[in-house]
Amino acid sequence: MHNDLLYQIALTLVPNIGDVHAKALVNRYGDAQSIFKAKKKDLDNMEGIGTIRAKSIKDFTDFTSSEEEIKFLEKYKITPLFITDENYPKRLLNCYDSPPLLYYRGNADLNTSRIIAVVGTRNNSDYGRSVCEKFIDDLKAENILVVSGLAFGIDTIAHKAALKHDLQTVAVLAHGLDRIYPPQNKTLAKQITEQGGLLTEFISNTNPDKQNFPKRNRIVAGMCDAVIVIESSKKGGSLITAELGNGYNKDVFAIPGRINDSKSEGCNYLIKNNKAALINSADDFLEMMNWKPAAKSAAKKQRELFIELAPDEKIIVDILQQQDSIQIDELYFKSGLSSSAVATALLMLEMQHVIVALPGKVYKLC
Repeated sequence: MHNDLLYQIALTLVPNIGDVHAKALVNRYGDAQSIFKAKKKDLDNMEGIGTIRAKSIKDFTDFTSSEEEIKFLEKYKITPLFITDENYPKRLLNCYDSPPLLYYRGNADLNTSRIIAVVGTRNNSDYGRSVCEKFIDDLKAENILVVSGLAFGIDTIAHKAALKHDLQTVAVLAHGLDRIYPPQNKTLAKQITEQGGLLTEFISNTNPDKQNFPKRNRIVAGMCDAVIVIESSKKGGSLITAELGNGYNKDVFAIPGRINDSKSEGCNYLIKNNKAALINSADDFLEMMNWKPAAKSAAKKQRELFIELAPDEKIIVDILQQQDSIQIDELYFKSGLSSSAVATALLMLEMQHVIVALPGKVYKLC
């Protein structure tokens, strides 16, 4: 385990090797250690790597930094999550630029069935605070994990509201776990580790530099089922998260505000341009995500299909016969199929009127 982790951390430190390259290398070689032990000629010939990146891998010698990081992780009981680990956030696996290695301190299940991201302005109004608190309050009966970024404003309000109503909450950070930014949220961060967790892709001694926040936002968007924007200016970081959510095929929602209010300009822009669905309440959200409890039927009927299904289609139908409906990310997990294979199978099943698509990227048998 120690040796595996040494190479996993080292992979994230190699110059010229970004997240996409690292994922491609892991897919090719299976684990981080095998990448470093691969022949340069093989690396040279790998698509997307080439001679320059191959040289960076073979020339890398700074394993001391990896050793120091392992000591830090062990001292503070931080869990490393490599992209091949069982507990790595599986929703992130469907994002092309997901980080190969995450660092986690907490107790929340990052693969729980329902995860939402709540984001918004750092300079919230009383309206924004009220809407955010009411939204989380109305979700208290649901088993939902609330993700945000620990920033001032809506992020902080969302985390605190989740804690207040006994919902688990995860803060995704733009720096290492040896510090908290903003420092005023240190107490809140400690509470979050006891009822959720802190998550980052950055090693210790990494400062909260400006370029780290968009990277942080992609994890927020990628690890959830839906992104909810509550108050945002037109140039706010929340709009970056919403755009990323759309790019990752997530459901994106926004709560509208007054047309002359700069703090709601971003939300209104998203709604106007069909980049987010308009919601006024948690009830709207649950209905659009198809997360409201279904009425119990008197008895389950065994469905019989009189058409011949392709192997991938049969896998999906077999899963759906075990439950009333399923969300797309859960379907990826249970089927074990690639996202493209799932998309093709779902399209064919819809065309044959075997399944029907519901709001929230949920599917059920006809």
